[in-house]
Amino acid sequence: MCWVTDPSSAAPRDVTRNTAGVESTITGSVDKCAPNPPFGPSASRRRTPRTLSDVQIWAPNATTVDVVTTTHGTVGMTRRPGGWWVLEQTVGVEPDVRYAISVDGGDPRPDPRSARQPDGVHAPSALFTVDDTAFSDTSWPGRSVAGAILYELHVGTFTSEGTLDAAIERLDHLVDLGVDFVELMPVNAFNGEHGWGYDGVGWYAVHEPYGGPAALVRFVDACHERGLGVVLDVVYNHLGPSGNYLPEFGPYLTEGTNSWGSSLNLSEPDSDEVRSFILASALRWFAEFHVDALRLDAVHALVDHSAVHILEELAAATDALSAELGRPLSLIAESDLNDPRMILPRTSGGHGLAAQWDDDVHHAVHATVSGERQGYYYDFGGSAESDFGGFASLAKVLRGGFFHDGTYSSFRRRRHGRPIPTSRVRASSLVAYTCNHDQIGNRAVGDRPTAYLDEGQLAIKAALVLLAPFTPMLFMGEEWAATTPFAFFTSHPEPELGEAVRTGRRGEFAEHGWDTEDVPDPQDPATFTSSKLDWSEPDRPGHRRMLDFYRALIALRKAQPDLHADAFDTVGVEFDEQAGWFAMHRGRWSVICVLSDSETDVPIAVDPELVWEPVSPGAAGFTSPGHNVVVGRRRN
Repeated sequence: MCWVTDPSSAAPRDVTRNTAGVESTITGSVDKCAPNPPFGPSASRRRTPRTLSDVQIWAPNATTVDVVTTTHGTVGMTRRPGGWWVLEQTVGVEPDVRYAISVDGGDPRPDPRSARQPDGVHAPSALFTVDDTAFSDTSWPGRSVAGAILYELHVGTFTSEGTLDAAIERLDHLVDLGVDFVELMPVNAFNGEHGWGYDGVGWYAVHEPYGGPAALVRFVDACHERGLGVVLDVVYNHLGPSGNYLPEFGPYLTEGTNSWGSSLNLSEPDSDEVRSFILASALRWFAEFHVDALRLDAVHALVDHSAVHILEELAAATDALSAELGRPLSLIAESDLNDPRMILPRTSGGHGLAAQWDDDVHHAVHATVSGERQGYYYDFGGSAESDFGGFASLAKVLRGGFFHDGTYSSFRRRRHGRPIPTSRVRASSLVAYTCNHDQIGNRAVGDRPTAYLDEGQLAIKAALVLLAPFTPMLFMGEEWAATTPFAFFTSHPEPELGEAVRTGRRGEFAEHGWDTEDVPDPQDPATFTSSKLDWSEPDRPGHRRMLDFYRALIALRKAQPDLHADAFDTVGVEFDEQAGWFAMHRGRWSVICVLSDSETDVPIAVDPELVWEPVSPGAAGFTSPGHNVVVGRRRN
């Protein structure tokens, strides 16, 4: 194969943005060496089937493959080159027909590329075609995620109804807040009614309890109507433990495993079609559902020994599709590697992704403000046994992005990471946050910072993240200091699987010193319902004050060039750890955080623009109550 990694080498074609097919996009930007074969990688990147006659199945080791329908019985498929199977005859069916695939006479299974699983991930598939006329966003220009305000939400707990349509009713709240992008936790089809979505097995389908694919169309269109972009969280590093029938079709998996299950076959024999399966899934969200960005879950778990990494291949294909559709498309990695190659351009030997999550920023902010030192917070907090940490760790991440950049990680018991070339990479390629689904949900009880920090400390964290040079992301409800937890919850119908999750969860927290008796049962429906946001809170006085503060921070960031400048060298820091204050300088502006819990003198003269608590100005600085943040212009 000849892989083209420079999208500029692919001449754009005259297509309609709302009807551009994935196949033409990929063919034009990836395979430039030979005419397109009728089957193989380019064919595997087509849209999901619109009729039964469109169904194509990759089953390279099969002797027979049949389509089993609810209305037309069993229809045999014909083998074609590359291990592909097709229907040679036209099969006309009503729209709601259910169909499944039987390999070598085995039990009928859902179509691996099913667009809809109306009866769950174990049941037959249903046809679904995205109706381009359902979109009204032809004037939506799109935008890059770099420097935007992201807002992560879980569809099932964002509203009491837990659906995409219900979420639409809350979008105006996000617009008023100043949000630019809505980031949806995974909506792919997974086993059970409710869960986080990272155990998905239907990578082409939308979870039916959320409203299915038609609801996602309505949601994206409603976001674009309000000027909001959409980020979709997708998982390509593993499949869930229930409903994963891919191994029955072909060598999709390897013998290796990661923390969550079997690894995908990305570079072993027959891996070309597996890679195509992933690329097709990713690109259809852009082309068919008009999504603006994808957040790629745990890319450090992608085991790929190919000369062209799957992330580089996906980035090249995404850039080519962006040129074809005429709007920005972005890829955001979640990576535990602290490897700047994720965000370095492909011309510089990187993968060319637009951004990556930066846990080091979160850990430094959290450890500095909260004082927590357990687990991976240890190095960030500083101690007599550590060589670095404390306020200096916060200073380091604000200036360089990574804390662990080749330094020893006590949590990992090894050196970790490498430095970001800050002169070649914009700080906006790092996504920063005070919290996210992991940093809340992976605490024993799923408690938010509101459970153990006071309002002043919450305000400090918000100001540091929202006014830093990174791309900030909020987690649903943090803007009003929500008190509802966000616990880990599942709804596996299989009792043995539910018990395995329950036992494994408690064992995991026991290793980190948590009392296992405090860990909520993930399978208990109450764990899920208690995690739903309480939308009466924003109207209560204390919560309203925090919401107004978040709005003011976001408005200030957008209004002041110094505060949204995204070069690393636009950040200056100074601090006095003994006195308990820390200052982040952004041009003429300063964000001064009083971490001490008592009254503190700060020797920086500023004209306050935004404060959590009033301060008493002096000739050379000001006196502040404890746990406070002051944002203003320096006088000299």
